[in-house]
Amino acid sequence: MPALRHLLTIFLLCLVAASCQTHNTTIELFNGENLDGWTNNGEELWYVENGELVCESGPQAQYGYLTTNEYYNDFELTLDFKQEANGNSGVFIRSTVEGTKVSGWQVEVAPPGNNTGGIYESYGRGWLIQPEPEKDSALKMGEWNTMKIRVVGDEVTSWLNGTEMVHLKDEKIGAGKGSIALQIHDGGGIKVRWKNIKLKKIK
Repeated sequence: MPALRHLLTIFLLCLVAASCQTHNTTIELFNGENLDGWTNNGEELWYVENGELVCESGPQAQYGYLTTNEYYNDFELTLDFKQEANGNSGVFIRSTVEGTKVSGWQVEVAPPGNNTGGIYESYGRGWLIQPEPEKDSALKMGEWNTMKIRVVGDEVTSWLNGTEMVHLKDEKIGAGKGSIALQIHDGGGIKVRWKNIKLKKIK
């Protein structure tokens, strides 16, 4: 019996260790080579260039979304972006897309003065929270920026280059399920580069 209890203890410890390892593992959402693991929704342009993911307005100048094939619930996402031309884009969480109509919540990526880091609900309540105006100085237009988004239950926090932009607690977001999506805004003239898109599951 003592030997059996010993083996059972080892087995349980291995299960706990495996679980912790799974939840602490960093997932590379973008492999730097192709769009494996993603789906292009719309006719706008998504391509890989020099190990970077590029989104660019196409001839139709409509909305476009690149969505992960997997759904992610609670996580910490980090990514780097560089805005060229207009730069109006965003990162959606717990979102679904039908055609080019998205249902979910966007952490804004936009030119200066346009609430980068704020949270917007598309086809719903609109702006849920915007950063304080003085925090706009954290954005480096035309340079590489690092964004971090933490989603746990009904709470979302965004950071831009180490500055906390917003923190929101919202029951509707807490009930949401879906993928992560990168956006091209409509209107044309948009080009944004992305790299180091990494996700760490929280549970």
